[in-house]
This record gives sequence, structure tokens and C-alpha cells, in this order.
Amino acid sequence: MRFEIMRLDDVDGTAVDSTVVDAASVNRIVQQAAAMGQRIYIRPADTSAS
Repeated sequence: MRFEIMRLDDVDGTAVDSTVVDAASVNRIVQQAAAMGQRIYIRPADTSAS
């Protein structure tokens, strides 16, 4: 399964950038974001675009 991870702006919460990763990479990205104090939003990737 693939997930879209969006980095959110600290001020207004809008998406600054996004990336699509496999399930195995989600934990690593969450840990990195937590260590840096980043806000992120994770959702299942749109499989119809693949």
C-alpha cells in the first residue's frame, strides 16, 4: 500500500509539499518529522493515478 505524506505549514496548516511512499517508509518519515517538529498529514495514495 502507498501513502501520500504532506508537510504542513506551521502558520496556517496548508500543504507545503507532498510525497508518495510505500508503507515501509511511513514510520521512518514520521520519526524524522517528529524529531524536527514538522507537522505532517498522511493519507492513502490515490491508486487510480498509478
